[in-house]
Amino acid sequence: MGSELSNSAARVQAVLTAAGYTFEVTELPDSTRTAKEAAASIGCSVAQIAKSLVFKNDAGDPVLVVASGVNRVDTAKVAAATGTALHKADADFVKARVGFAIGGIPPVGHSTALPTYLDRDLQQHEVIWAAAGSPFAVFRLTPTELGTLTGGRWLELRSG
Repeated sequence: MGSELSNSAARVQAVLTAAGYTFEVTELPDSTRTAKEAAASIGCSVAQIAKSLVFKNDAGDPVLVVASGVNRVDTAKVAAATGTALHKADADFVKARVGFAIGGIPPVGHSTALPTYLDRDLQQHEVIWAAAGSPFAVFRLTPTELGTLTGGRWLELRSG
């Protein structure tokens, strides 16, 4: 692991720094593409992984959901709470509309501003970890910082 960040991770670091945060993007030697891989690489619980998922709304625009790594998102709960129906977005849509590939989507730094919904279950943890632009890059933050950083709305969105 070198000290220089990949282009996409450096882009996330620049966004965080420009916004006045001192979060440090780190690239790990092992994959963080999935929540399970990220937790194993970091040495934290899967529940502490803030996974960023991009969906499409009815208008075909991207919507960001940041969920605990152990949770599946119940799109019906999100729709009931927000009036926004969520549909699956494929990898090409995500890359084109958000600017990052699936497996490294950060909660910030997207090509366009995204409506953002946050999983209340993340608030149970003192520290959480989010992807930082590549399948090897992460940064550490608190749930409160995630809310401030994204301007997201906290919801009960866990399936089951």
